[in-house]
Amino acid sequence: MFLYHTLSNGVRIVYKHTDTGVTHSGVYIHVGSRDELQPEEEGIAHFIEHCIFKGTKRRKAFHILNRIDGVGGELNAFTTKEETCVYASTLTPHFERSIELFADILFCSTFPEKELERERDVVLEEIDSYKDLPSELIFDEFEELLYFGHPLSHNILGSKRNVRRFSSSALQRFVSDNYVPSRMVISVVGGVPFDKVIRVCERHFGSVSATQGGKLCRVRPEIKSFNQTVHRRTHQVHALAGCEAYSAFDERKVAFALLSNLLGGPAMNSRLNMAIRERCGYCYTIESQYTPLSDTGLFTVYAGIDAGAVDRYVRALMEELQKMVDTTLTPRQLLAAQRQLIGQMAVNNEQFLNEMQAMGKSLLLFDRVDTMEEMQADVLSVTVQEMQSVAADLFCEENFSFLFYV
Repeated sequence: MFLYHTLSNGVRIVYKHTDTGVTHSGVYIHVGSRDELQPEEEGIAHFIEHCIFKGTKRRKAFHILNRIDGVGGELNAFTTKEETCVYASTLTPHFERSIELFADILFCSTFPEKELERERDVVLEEIDSYKDLPSELIFDEFEELLYFGHPLSHNILGSKRNVRRFSSSALQRFVSDNYVPSRMVISVVGGVPFDKVIRVCERHFGSVSATQGGKLCRVRPEIKSFNQTVHRRTHQVHALAGCEAYSAFDERKVAFALLSNLLGGPAMNSRLNMAIRERCGYCYTIESQYTPLSDTGLFTVYAGIDAGAVDRYVRALMEELQKMVDTTLTPRQLLAAQRQLIGQMAVNNEQFLNEMQAMGKSLLLFDRVDTMEEMQADVLSVTVQEMQSVAADLFCEENFSFLFYV
């Protein structure tokens, strides 16, 4: 059961009790790389995520890191296209350390120039590291091409040029505009009584001004399809195919999530894995991914394939997608797909850190969190006709874009 509370300044709290001795907590902030509206801002949300650990009005960098690590906990953060998250896992008696530290680094970071200079080198190295990981780099380049001219096209890490020139004052301005209570959700999973969670959050977040800050100005992207080959001297061909899909608010998203999982989810019996790897031997790895965003979505299929099998792979892929359009699943096939997805969701939620993050993101975006029973009911309500309908709507070859690293 999820419990909710909203502080007077607008910070929302979602909580789930567990009987484990570890409590997971995090703060979700509704700002990501797509909200960097000026070219000189690209990469600043991610750079701030790094630099909030580098000093506050009360603490130096060492004291920030030692606050959680010193009691055996773990502290981390990440930035996506649409949100930023800071989170920690500690023994339950140390829960308040996490909340107090979150408030300190989110509202009182000073971004000392000496520390920024050190962190620039870290982020520049992170940017370089992606060049050695074509299986990850290809996703960023695919989105740059697909969303060309739109903020969603920006690489979350930003450019080296921008990272080198971000100033303390620029970081302070972005934080002031975007790190505001109305855009924040505190998510907690653990054994702390809920009334104590409220008291602790009120103590450390309640005094923050309810200033609204800058409003999110998000414009839906116009998709530009493409077919491009990039020469990167890789040992195998990295292939990414994809198309626009449904947003997080589209009622068809559950049916499409089920379809994507059936096609190329993590299970070894996925249709693409069985048809293209096991039956044809064209690739070692193949997987599909559906990413719903606030106003659009993205469906992709990634594969690492032999250089001599590219054309055959593309034909086989499109044939498998077309089968979902032309062939209606039997009731037995639908039930098997539903059971598989439900089982995967249940296993994922057994990892309480994952559940805490899912709760925070859901409350941030939808202002509610569905229970496992509600999610199961949504999956089981999908019909074979809905599965075929979403396949027919999206799986047209002219809708697809292709990027190959050779």
